[in-house]
Amino acid sequence: MGVPAFFRWLSRKYPSIIVNCVEEKAKECNGVKAPIDTSKPNPNEVEFDNLYLDMNGIIHPCTHPEDKPAPKNEDEMMVAIFEYIDRIFNIVRPRRLLYMAIDGVAPRAKMNQQRSRRFRASKEGMEAAEEKQKIRQEILAKGGILPPEEVKERFDSNCITPGTEFMDNLAKCLRYYIADRLNSDPGWKNLTVILSDASAPGEGEHKIMDYIRRQRAQPNHDPNTHHCLCGADADLIMLGLATHEPNFTIIREEFKPNKPKPCGLCNQMGHEVKDCQGLPREKQGKHDQFADSLPIAEQEFIFIRLCVLREYLERELTMASLPFTFDFERSVDDWVFMCFFVGNDFLPHLPSLEIREGAIDRLVNIYKNVVHKTGGYLTESGFVNLQRVQMIMLAVGEVEDSIFKKRKDDDDNFKRRQKEKRKRMKRDQPSFIPGGQFSPQALGNRSSPQAISNPRQAAFEMRMHDRQNSTTTSSPNTSLTSDGSPSLAGGIKRKAEDSDSEPEPEDNIRLWETGWKQRYYKNKFDVDASDEKFRRKVVQSYVEGLCWVLRYYYQGCASWNWYYPFHYAPFASDFEGIADMPSDFEKGSKPFKPLEQLMGVFPAASGNFLPPTWRKLMTDPESSIIDFYPEDFAIDLNGKKYAWQGVALLPFVDERRLRAALEEVYPDLTPEESRRNSLGGDVLFVGKHHPLCDFIVEQYKTKNTEPVDIPPELCHGIQGKLTLNENAVLPDQTVESPVPMLRDLTQNSAVSISFKDPQFDEDFVFKAIVLPGAKKPAPVLKPGDWEKTNNDGRPWRPQLGFNRDRKPVHLDQSAFRTLGHMMPRERGMPGMYANAVPLGTYGSPYARPLLSGQQQIPKLLSNLRPQESWRGPTPLFQQAPQRTAGAAPLLAWNRMLQSQNQYQPNQYQGLGGPMSYPQRPEDRMDRGRQV
Repeated sequence: MGVPAFFRWLSRKYPSIIVNCVEEKAKECNGVKAPIDTSKPNPNEVEFDNLYLDMNGIIHPCTHPEDKPAPKNEDEMMVAIFEYIDRIFNIVRPRRLLYMAIDGVAPRAKMNQQRSRRFRASKEGMEAAEEKQKIRQEILAKGGILPPEEVKERFDSNCITPGTEFMDNLAKCLRYYIADRLNSDPGWKNLTVILSDASAPGEGEHKIMDYIRRQRAQPNHDPNTHHCLCGADADLIMLGLATHEPNFTIIREEFKPNKPKPCGLCNQMGHEVKDCQGLPREKQGKHDQFADSLPIAEQEFIFIRLCVLREYLERELTMASLPFTFDFERSVDDWVFMCFFVGNDFLPHLPSLEIREGAIDRLVNIYKNVVHKTGGYLTESGFVNLQRVQMIMLAVGEVEDSIFKKRKDDDDNFKRRQKEKRKRMKRDQPSFIPGGQFSPQALGNRSSPQAISNPRQAAFEMRMHDRQNSTTTSSPNTSLTSDGSPSLAGGIKRKAEDSDSEPEPEDNIRLWETGWKQRYYKNKFDVDASDEKFRRKVVQSYVEGLCWVLRYYYQGCASWNWYYPFHYAPFASDFEGIADMPSDFEKGSKPFKPLEQLMGVFPAASGNFLPPTWRKLMTDPESSIIDFYPEDFAIDLNGKKYAWQGVALLPFVDERRLRAALEEVYPDLTPEESRRNSLGGDVLFVGKHHPLCDFIVEQYKTKNTEPVDIPPELCHGIQGKLTLNENAVLPDQTVESPVPMLRDLTQNSAVSISFKDPQFDEDFVFKAIVLPGAKKPAPVLKPGDWEKTNNDGRPWRPQLGFNRDRKPVHLDQSAFRTLGHMMPRERGMPGMYANAVPLGTYGSPYARPLLSGQQQIPKLLSNLRPQESWRGPTPLFQQAPQRTAGAAPLLAWNRMLQSQNQYQPNQYQGLGGPMSYPQRPEDRMDRGRQV
């Protein structure tokens, strides 16, 4: 969802919702990786029932990754997607269902955002390629050295859109992948797999939510099902809360900013294309072949526990002395609704609400103050009470002016601090840093420095470089004579790039000054602010959007045709008189077909994914819809600093004109293109060990063409309709591999069949409640009354991971022995493993006999284990506090020694050390020196 910085804000405000994933790594033997047995218990100490994959969040990083070399062709992309799914499956290990959803045709409200994003990507890609070529020519003209330009076809990520050949091939590859895993992976043995490819209409995450809603409404649904949803979009958090399922977890990649990237011209690290000088890379050390290669590190994953987020929200939203009964589930729905005001994929955010400025906290505070007057909650099962929403928005409107002024003050203060920082860094930087073989070396660098060669020449070059710098760094307003002395004759104008201030985008609105509303409507909408009729039209469209978005999250798509027809949002103070505005939508609307959507969202530069006659409509000057595809368009920064944050001012597509133009070219479609232009559905897969397998095979044997209900007792309570599939995967039939590098499945035992969710009347309302029989998860956060209840004086121990009873990791005997051997003895480091001998250990049987040149060090552990005893010392957190009157408190070291009183000291035997362990020759030569 289009909420910049939402997850960052959420994870900082509610830190306990994050849990790092524990991942079992494959073991390698003789260069071959042994497959991981995912049928074993989950290493995260939690068992998930259902895993849902928002596939577009997997497809994009696998096809055009940012942190590693891109795949060379489409086959490698498919294999990368398979490996990514395997990795997620290994972490989560679902036991009942795997649901894979690819984005299909989106509602019209989302298509506007898709159109903006694809046009912008095409424009930025072309501009970047032109700038890169220009810089390359300039560097080569100056004698710079650049590697030869790679001749490879640029991957257009716009092909990841329903209706393209790429998405059709992806669906075939995923069907093969599922069949292969059902045949070979024991973790998939009893799993039900549902694939919703790009032919099924709807966004991937909303197809998943629609499935969950419809299954929750069935009598056989297990209310304690543990769901896990994989995806990186922020709206998944809102969607997970909207289900009101008590056990809902999100898995996503851990975001690590500022990853190093090589220059696109010279492939060296440390600078961008615009700063490239075309300098040859200096050799760094003896083995330098990988010095500037991009470090490839596996992306780590994190869990977001929504049950913990619900705990946080319960504490924050609980209100006393309400004139109505407090319902936490209703207050969660209101919180989700208020988050829509700071941005989403369907509406622009209100000008006065920025998440970085604490907009959600401000809305929650206003909500808690106003809710006493509203007489109830803002929403109910996805339907909005506009009269109550009006009170909230007008309360925000009262402080809009102060919000804008504070934003300006904060911005000015930030710029001032940045300017002072730049001046300070410029003043404190050294005047000269030697380079080449005399350049400073980083501390802790294990590689030995390069031997000095030709020091006279190197010293001469440094002197000349220093002289050149001293000449060029003379006062910028003073000219120099021929002999190098300063001249007072004339000055040199200071260049703009030498200034400390950065160029700022022009802001004609000036929200911090009086008259901001008039200027806003005049500049953004080209109307006068006194035009009440137009302002009410904008507000009404925005209110319709809020109702549509909430309905979309809780009930499904209310209308496939509705969209917000403006680029900008109104002000909160304009939300007056919205209680009587209509919020109903037309019934029976249908989604676009895949190729029709491509015509609505693609720029002309991506027309190669369309049939030739359809493509011509984008480029032919005589085309009736040529105005839908501008070659260039304006980007309004709208008070932001960077172009990607701005608003792309593209014309909105007129659906009637588009359909009229396409009617003329529909007859030109080939049978294959017509197939890709049709809407499809979901496909269900099971293996031979699944209880439902025989039932599905029987349907194919009897050739039953009528839809049949799934027996819920055979499929973990899942319900829906099954119909025979034309391109089904059937037992004992070869499944051909669409990827040449992968083998065909000649001994297939999996089976597939078309699946359709349970159907309901159009007016049916899915209740946003916790289902009867659902068990509330054990609390994770520290109780507010923990200190008051004393709890036997026990300190609060935070829960790490999913298992409350997980024991903290402690070191066993061998680990202590290794630490005693490896820790450096020449440094007197404080702490548990310090070289200093703890008090009370001199003369004890735990002190090692001194050798020549060796300092006193306590014997860490006795060397003999009692018979049949393989356990280490008692963990510190399990030991009862032992203190006698007047005795010094037991330190960690002393506790460890005290816990070993049952062991008898062993007699040392020569220099062999304890238990006569063989020692390295260098240890025998100098026992006082540790490696």
